[in-house]
Formats: sequence, structure tokens, C-alpha cells
Amino acid sequence: MDREPDVVLGALLRGGRAFLVRRNPAKRANPDIWDLPGGCIEHGESELEALSRELHEELGVHIDTSSAAHLYRLTTGRSDAPAIASAWAVREWRGEPRNYAPEEHTDVGWFEIDALPTPAHPQMRAAFLAGMGALDS
Repeated sequence: MDREPDVVLGALLRGGRAFLVRRNPAKRANPDIWDLPGGCIEHGESELEALSRELHEELGVHIDTSSAAHLYRLTTGRSDAPAIASAWAVREWRGEPRNYAPEEHTDVGWFEIDALPTPAHPQMRAAFLAGMGALDS
């Protein structure tokens, strides 16, 4: 049975780099790791509506949803409490991304696509790079 995603993530992309956030060490899920920004999809929201809201709340940017391309959908989290994560590449937005959610993230920054930090789940890197490759073809 296919489930709708619980979490949506966004990769702001520019000049061969992706913008990542470092999760707060106090977070219950995936503490103190570099990750794509995003969050939970609220009832009644589409993935892109949630992505737009989350990236505005966390980074202060307004994404152009027409520039978003789906990268991957994976089951993540603990086996007794899995979550479905859906990631999108975003190439157009207004505003300069900054950390507007210090309770969520301790740091933010741009990373070369081929030198991304280790993600929380090993399959995320492979899925991200495969998705990026599909966008470039």
C-alpha cells in the first residue's frame, strides 16, 4: 500500500551546490547531522504547498514551485515508527536563505553536490545523486 509522504525536503540548488541545514543536537530525530531543510506535511497540504511553507518558515525564502523537480521518495526512520520522506530540487526562489529556525538548526550552508556530508540514512545520498543525475539528462 502506498502512503502519502509525512515529510517533505527541499534542495535549493545553485552553481553546482545544495543548501543544507545542520539539525539541532537536541532534536529527537536525526540530531546533529547536515540535512536538507523541510518538515512535516500538514493535513490538507500538497507536497509543494508544504515545501513552500517549510522553506519560508525555516530559511525565509519564497520558492517558485514551478521550478521544483521531484528527486526521490524513501521510507526513513525507525522500523517501529517509519516516515515517508519526499525530496524536491528547487532551482528558483526569492530571498537569501538564512537560518530562521535556530531551534531546529544550529548552522546552514552551501555544499558542493559531490561533497555532501553523510546524511542520516545512507540511501538518501544515493537517491539524491540519482535524482540529480536524472535532472541533468
